[in-house]
Amino acid sequence: MRRIIWSMSVSLDGYMEGPDHDISWSVIDDELHQHFNDWLGPASAFLTGRTTYELMDAYWPTADQEPDASPIIVEFADIWRTTPKVVYSRTLDEVGDNAALKREVDPDAVLALKEQGGGDMSVGGARLGSEFLRLGLVDEIRVYVHPVVIGRGTPMFQPKDVTMSVDLEPTRTFGSGVVLLQYRTTPRPPDE
Repeated sequence: MRRIIWSMSVSLDGYMEGPDHDISWSVIDDELHQHFNDWLGPASAFLTGRTTYELMDAYWPTADQEPDASPIIVEFADIWRTTPKVVYSRTLDEVGDNAALKREVDPDAVLALKEQGGGDMSVGGARLGSEFLRLGLVDEIRVYVHPVVIGRGTPMFQPKDVTMSVDLEPTRTFGSGVVLLQYRTTPRPPDE
């Protein structure tokens, strides 16, 4: 069965973006980017909210056409174009190539996706990730902690009524100082 992995880069103080969707503080060097390519390349789907989708789709479909595009950028541009996307949005009227638009998260539909063959699925975005977590749909959380404090912005974990036990999986420290924390989830009833 496919797993759903919620992956997010965050500042040391827990923000996944600064004001106005600023992510310029993130430390994405070739080592970390290649790591993303290696695990997202075999993914069977990107499950994304509107904001994350719009940010990604504004750059990645043609990023490999830039004259100075590195091989790592070229590789991820292809991953973005060829991996199916499910975009959850109540405001978008349409989405681009290789993407399907859904108005709501339907847990039964997501579980049916998990039953299909293929690689793991990546859920992106703070609000969507929190909703998937609340619904018990996240199998693993990957937090990439960047060595920076930004003071304000959008926290990764949104306020939701969820209680969850997590088990730490192997961690990894990248040369840039980014630390990957991986947690396998074990949903529990909220009153425990």
